[in-house]
Order: sequence, then C-alpha cells, then structure tokens
Amino acid sequence: MGDPAGVGAEIIVKAYALSDLYARSLPFVIGSVASIEQAMGQTSISHPIVKISAPSDLSDEPGKIQVLEPLGFDVSSLEMGKVSASCGNAAVQYFETAVRLCLASQVHGVVTCPINKEAVHAAGYVGDIGHQEILARMTGAGLTATMLMTRGLKVAHLSTHKSLAEAVAYVKAPIIEEKLSLTHESLRSWGIASPRIAVAALNPHGGEGGMLGREEIEEITPAVERCRALGIDATGPLPADSVFYRAIRGEFDVVLALYHDQGHIAIKVHNFEESITATMGIPFIRTSVDHGTAFDIAGQNKADANGLVEALSAAISMLNQSLA
Repeated sequence: MGDPAGVGAEIIVKAYALSDLYARSLPFVIGSVASIEQAMGQTSISHPIVKISAPSDLSDEPGKIQVLEPLGFDVSSLEMGKVSASCGNAAVQYFETAVRLCLASQVHGVVTCPINKEAVHAAGYVGDIGHQEILARMTGAGLTATMLMTRGLKVAHLSTHKSLAEAVAYVKAPIIEEKLSLTHESLRSWGIASPRIAVAALNPHGGEGGMLGREEIEEITPAVERCRALGIDATGPLPADSVFYRAIRGEFDVVLALYHDQGHIAIKVHNFEESITATMGIPFIRTSVDHGTAFDIAGQNKADANGLVEALSAAISMLNQSLA
C-alpha cells in the first residue's frame, strides 16, 4: 500500500474500480484496512473489504478488496500529506511482508505503491533509501537495477540514487557490462527473445571523439563491444539527445541510461501517466508506480490510478512469461 499519508490507498481503491483484476490474477492488498476504508470515503468508491491473515485465506470471488494487515494503524491521528515516522515504518513493514511472502513462494509477485524516503529515514531505516535498497537487503541480490517502462519506451538504469558526480564516476566498463547482461537476461525472462539494447552516451554528442569527455572511448565502447562478443545485441554509445527518440520509433527494445535523470526525464516526458518501474536482479516479479506519494494532493481524490493499473497489468504479463 505504501505510505498511509500518501495516495497509495486512494489509487488502490480506484484501480480495483478501473480494472477487472480477478479475471487475470488473485490480488490482495498488504496494508491498512482503516486506510482503505478512509480512501473509499474520500473517493465515494465502495468495495467490500475482507481481512485475511495469510494468502491461503484468499477467495477468488471478484469485486472485493482482500487485505492482509501486518500491523495495526490508527488513522484517527493521521495527517494526510505529512511526513511521519509511523507512516514510514508502516510502509516498510508492508513491503517487507510482501517480500517475505514472495521469497517463501506464497505469492508470485508484488506491485508497490509509493513510499516516502524522508518518512522511511525518520522511522530508523537509514540504509534503505527506497524499494530497491530494501529488496537488495532482503533478497541478498548482488546486482539489482531499475527499469522504467511505459507504452513505447523501456529504460534501464546504470545507476539511480547517486549524486551526479557519483553517477559519472560510476560509468565504468565492468559495471556497464554487468548491467547490459542483467538487462538482456531480464527482458528474455519477461518474453522478449532477442532484446535490442541501446546504450546512451554520457557526454554531449557522445563525447565528440574525446573533445567533450573520454568516457565513451575508454569505458562505454569497450563494454558494448565485449557484450556484443558474448551474443548480447547492444548498440552504442549513442547520443542521449536522440537515442530515446530512436527507441520510441522502434529501433530498440530498451535504452540503458547512465544516470537517474537521463532515463527518468525521457520516460516521464513521453508518457508519465502510465509509466511504471520494474526491478531487475531479484528472484520474483516486482513492479511499481513511477510516481511518489504525492503529498500535495493526498486525501483530496485527485490521484490518477492509471499508473497502478499499468503496473498490475505488467506484473501479470511478466508472470505469465516467467511461469510458462
């Protein structure tokens, strides 16, 4: 459900109204019953709520929201749109419960609503900047990466939560090779038999032969060439001001962006409303909305649930491939 002070409960209620989830899956919510009830009051959307204690309690009867509640949460003192340690703790507890169920093979995948990094930090989870860091900690995954997806464009990221200076220093051939291999294998497991991967350049105009930077010559090109020798269909480095357009046009299945904003801006300009994220390198499917807790509109019935609907649909489609 994400942070109770954000839009998570609201978009869940709206997503259940917008899509026939039970026709393709057996969904349930890990979160707060009281928050879901509050969101129904705010949106004037009504669904029967059934509290469960384990996935084995699930019913396939459509039209109701089944909720697993790992801890009680008092909404009477909740301030919507405000950073709160108790909300940060709840958000992490909800997600950790989902991860444990996935690792125990009790559920096949998890779709996440947004958490607030400041609230998570206030709750004492100093090392957990976001969902990806929690996933790495709990799964023991040595290499994880974020892929953003929207209609017509997929973007994997060499790095995400790093300062720009740190991100530039991170552009090293061995890391690029690892991420290209991870992207290749992830897309294959999600149903693309021979992924075509474009690698964005770091410097303007691809470095202009070294005049605007040498990372393309010394790090990116050698990494791409070694991956191609291993059978990975990688192309690049390609100037970042045109590579995303070429991917949208259909030349590539995914672009490997070299830092957070290089990829996120492209996705969000192209189609922010339906953009989602997926995590590569973990032993189960995890997708997420590509927006934050939206504290400025939380509790006001203004949140758009299309991103959550797309994240749910993508998770189900990816699971159909991985379970085939």
